[in-house]
Amino acid sequence: MKIGILGTRGIPNHYGGFEQFAESLSKSLVKEKHNVYVYNSSTHPFQQNVFNGVNIIHCFDPENRIGTIGQFIYDLNCIMDAKHRNFDIILQLGYTSNSIWGFLLPKKALIITNMDGLEWKREKYNNLTKSFLKFAEKLAVKRSDYLIADSIGIQNYLKNKYNVSSKYIGYGTKLFNAPDKSILDLYKVKDYKYNILIARFEPENNLETILDGFVNSKSNITFLVIGNNNNKYGKYLKLKYKKDTNVVFIGGLYNKNHLDNLRYYSNLYFHGHSVGGTNPSLIEAMGSSALIIAHDNEFNKSILKEDGFYFKTPNDINRLIQKIKKSNNLLKMDSNIAKINTYYNTANINKEYLTFFNACKKKY
Repeated sequence: MKIGILGTRGIPNHYGGFEQFAESLSKSLVKEKHNVYVYNSSTHPFQQNVFNGVNIIHCFDPENRIGTIGQFIYDLNCIMDAKHRNFDIILQLGYTSNSIWGFLLPKKALIITNMDGLEWKREKYNNLTKSFLKFAEKLAVKRSDYLIADSIGIQNYLKNKYNVSSKYIGYGTKLFNAPDKSILDLYKVKDYKYNILIARFEPENNLETILDGFVNSKSNITFLVIGNNNNKYGKYLKLKYKKDTNVVFIGGLYNKNHLDNLRYYSNLYFHGHSVGGTNPSLIEAMGSSALIIAHDNEFNKSILKEDGFYFKTPNDINRLIQKIKKSNNLLKMDSNIAKINTYYNTANINKEYLTFFNACKKKY
């Protein structure tokens, strides 16, 4: 099949979960002898035309110059290019800014959309933007031939809201089994003597709630905060915790070996995502033997179940930091590893996508 993947900033991953997934899936599809194209932003640092056998299409993206409206221009450019590629399948990762151009998608290609999370719940958006995102969600449902839900919660939402079926496919990772303690020296931490969170700097990822709880706990160990913090919210948080020397803002980090080691050797790993779907970083933390404290919501609970701890408020964070030790919770980590082995592994998820593509193509 000839397959196009839209909706990301591009591969190799230099941004987030969808990009990490697109990189993994596209390489897997190429190994299965499919002809795969991934659309990359013109601002992406990788400027070559082929990556590990995956064709890269560079499209003009003015977001860094004109802000959010640039996303719509980038998505339009991607879709207009896709019209001339004769794709069998177009996989759209998300719908936020590409759904309004859905009427321009090629008619002969099967349009399969991963519906991501409940974008209109994100706190950074004003009421007008939230209304638009609800409209965009509706358009994505209408203009897609098939839908993918990355969590049972999203699958239930789509059924209840739009009375449509969707295919549940989660995210996968590879088990981390090559710890290298020397990497910790680069970040000036000692094994099991630091806490960590990895997230995009957005309010709905609860970074402030987590850090408030940590500061209130009076803990004297380092707290590493990993994620690109060059936006307004990031600057606000760095200023707020400037005097708290135990809070260390690392910035964006995309070296997976470093990330895996930092998760593996952490004391507590905090996952604050609240408007999921399933976030790939949660699966990666499970595969890195992290002891996870997650935001209390149906998306995180459907994955972790009893194998994590949950918070809603800074007081919850404070209490858990003082109460929980990684060494006393090895069974939770072992159970999460078992989940990776049985379902949430890269090979299995990539195989599920290909099986679903084949089934959709057969019905078409």
